[in-house]
Amino acid sequence: MAVTTSRRRSEVARFSPAQRWAHRLTALLTGVCVATAACLYLPFLAELVGRRALVVTLHTWSGLLLPAPFLAGLASRAFRGDLRLLNRFGAHDKVWLRSALRRRAAPRPAGKFNAGQKLYAGWIGGAVLVMLGTGLLMWFTHLAPLAWRTGSTFVHDWLALAMGVVLAGHVGMALGDPEARRGMRTGSVDPEWAQRKHPLWRR
Repeated sequence: MAVTTSRRRSEVARFSPAQRWAHRLTALLTGVCVATAACLYLPFLAELVGRRALVVTLHTWSGLLLPAPFLAGLASRAFRGDLRLLNRFGAHDKVWLRSALRRRAAPRPAGKFNAGQKLYAGWIGGAVLVMLGTGLLMWFTHLAPLAWRTGSTFVHDWLALAMGVVLAGHVGMALGDPEARRGMRTGSVDPEWAQRKHPLWRR
């Protein structure tokens, strides 16, 4: 018991409650979007689930609400601070990327977020905005001419597929790092993990 208490005292705070809840709600809404999209586009799932009108409604509203956790998170100073970190690329990030792309055993210097996490955050943020815009054009058919709506459907469908692949990679990386998952679940991480994975993180 003393060992457990000692470890808890030495743990490093990584995410605040506001950050963790924003992540959980975003994950929930994204999961609903992905699941309902699969039911709309894959015939065997559509037949299995049925109730297409309900699936469409769930897909539409989960998509519209997807930016809400992010916007609510902006009220948190810790959340805004992490956004600034995610938006900055330094020389160490280039070193991290080169090592990762070449699959080298060389050191991969990283601050609180590594270069891969920064790229993921930027890509997924932009993708959500595009999905929201194209989805609105598909839903409100009077907003744009037919050619625009056709193009929106094309972009929406293919970007959804790309997002599915990227999200699967994100989940796979998380499954491979239990301590990172614990940090998002509890808000704290082991200091040895922090030093090993994020040596430039100034806590």
